[in-house]
Parts: sequence; structure tokens; C-alpha cells
Amino acid sequence: MPNKRSRRFQELEKKVEQRPYHPVDALNLLKETATAKFPESAEAHIRLGIDPKYTDQQLRTTVVLPKGTGQTVRVAVIARGEKVTEASNSGADIVGSEELIGEIQNGMMDFDLLIATPDMMPQVAKLGRLLGPRGLMPSPKGGTVTFDLTQAIAEFKAGKLEFRADRTGIVHILFGKASFPAEDLLVNLKALQETIDRNRPSGAKGRYWRSIYVAATMGPAIEVEVNTLRDMKAGEAA
Repeated sequence: MPNKRSRRFQELEKKVEQRPYHPVDALNLLKETATAKFPESAEAHIRLGIDPKYTDQQLRTTVVLPKGTGQTVRVAVIARGEKVTEASNSGADIVGSEELIGEIQNGMMDFDLLIATPDMMPQVAKLGRLLGPRGLMPSPKGGTVTFDLTQAIAEFKAGKLEFRADRTGIVHILFGKASFPAEDLLVNLKALQETIDRNRPSGAKGRYWRSIYVAATMGPAIEVEVNTLRDMKAGEAA
């Protein structure tokens, strides 16, 4: 079968040895291999020793990236009454009640994150089929079902991300831009690692961390020494 990968990608692959790298070296290499013609993101792909088909082995939570995501997050809020005004005043990009639910049902998806107040969730539930596959359905675990709209909007705009392990137990998540200094990427990656450890599912047995790879959006995967990352103190990453 012919190799469909571009010459650019094949050249970049030659720079990456098939071995785990010290976290700092891995992130420097990620930056070196971010050569696309657009600003690339930094991605982490983390394989965990869990089987999410069991409820006590599922991972779904949020992480606050101390150095931000480097992305502009468009936040929509579904609320009613004075909470609509609170959301507008707190910097939400789109705010509404039943009429916003109707617009979303008609295909309006001009947002990256949807927050809903608990009293609106019975009506928001009808959007499950539309929002679920896109990972946009508000959830208490994800911090996107709350009456504290001011804090939620501020956190998500500043670099809070919701993530979950997929069916195969792998977490795929962006943790900044490839243009960030390697030190900032390390701070974000360390925050992500600590969050995953802190939220270890009760049913996870045996070795929890199987592997972690980082990559630029259009770059090759680079394996990271899991134990070195976990042994680092948060201060060392700062």
C-alpha cells in the first residue's frame, strides 16, 4: 500500500525516536515538529488502564490549564430570568432561554461550550441527540450545569476544559498551542496529569497509566516518560 503521508510528515517522523522522552525534551520536539502553515495546537493522547463500559471505570471531569488554551472559547448559556442578565454581564457570547433551545434545534451551533442552569436541564435534555455526539451536552460533572454562571464563564474562558476517556480508555485533549514556550506547555501537561490521577475511577485495577503521547496538530506522535512526568512537582513545571 502506498504511503499516503506527506513528504513533510515523513521528514518530521525521522526526528522522532521510538522511545519515551523526558517531558521537557518531548515538548521541545513537539515545538520543533510544528511546521504546518497554520498555528498548531499541542495535543495529548493518554491511554489509561480502564474499561469505560463499566460505570466505575469511567473518567469524565474538567481541568484548569494554568497557562490557558490559547484559544478563544465561545460560550453559550441557557438560563431564565435574572440569570440571563448575569450570563450577559459575565461575558457569555450567546444567551437565551427557550428561544435559544429552539435555535439550537434548528441547527445553530455557533459556540464551543454550552452552560445551562439546573432549572433549564429538563428542556435542554431534548437537545441530547444533537449535542451529545459533539461533546457539547451540559453536565454537572463537566461543570457546565450550574447556577454560578459568573464563575463558570470566567473559568472556561480562562482555560478550563472538560474531557473524558473514550470507549477504548484513551483521553484525547488539547493542552495549549504549539507556539507556547515549552515551560508553559509543561505546566499545562502537569496540571492535566494531576487531574487524571486525582480523578482515578474507583474500578481502575492494575496499572492506571499505560502511555502518553504528545503531538502538534499536524505533527508525529512523541511518547512521554509517564513516571517522570508524574514524579515532577508542580513547582518544577512552573
